[in-house]
Amino acid sequence: MQNIVAIIPARGGSKGIPKKNLINFCGKPLVSWTIKQALSVKSISSVWISSDSTEILNLAKDLGANTILRPKSLSSDTASTESTWNHALKIIEEKTGIVDMVIGLQPTSPVRESKDVEKAIQIFKKSKSDSLFSAAEIGDFYIWQKKNKKLTSLNYDYDNRGRRQDYTKQYVENGSFYIFKPQILKKLNNRLGGKI
Repeated sequence: MQNIVAIIPARGGSKGIPKKNLINFCGKPLVSWTIKQALSVKSISSVWISSDSTEILNLAKDLGANTILRPKSLSSDTASTESTWNHALKIIEEKTGIVDMVIGLQPTSPVRESKDVEKAIQIFKKSKSDSLFSAAEIGDFYIWQKKNKKLTSLNYDYDNRGRRQDYTKQYVENGSFYIFKPQILKKLNNRLGGKI
C-alpha cells in the first residue's frame, strides 16, 4: 500500500487578513474545511498540518489531523510553501517511513470536494505523473501587462484578435491542491516538475 500524505500549510499570521486560517467561513474556521476534506479522501494515508500557531495546531488535532510545529524561519511572508512542505516531509518520513505521494492542500481554497482530490490521485497514478495541479479552463481570457508605462497584450495579439472559437484551450492554476512525488520537491525545490 502506498504512503500518500496530505500536507496543509496554515500559518497563524497574515498581513492581509489577520488570523485568516481561523476566520469563520460558512460557520467553521477556514482551515477546518480543508482538514475535513483531506480526512475524507480514502486514498490518503495521513493528514498533516504545518503551522506556527498553537491555536491552529490544537484545532487540527481536535479534528483528527497530525500536527507539525513550523519554525518561525518558515513562517514569514517571504518563506515559500515549498520550504514548508520540505520541512514537513522530513518530519513525516521520520515518523511514517518513505512517502510515495504528497497532496498539498491550500486552506484558502476551501471550495473543493473530496471526490475531486480522489479523482486527481487516480489520474496521477494512471498517467504515471510526477506532479499535478488543479486548474480551471479559462477559455478566451485576454491578459494585459504594463511594460515601460505602456499597456501591452500578453497572451494574444490585440491587432489580430481572431475568433474566440479558434483559440486553443487555456488553463489557470487555481491553487486548490497539488500532487507531487517527494523526490520532485526534494530535487527541484518545486511542487511541479518531471511529467506534469
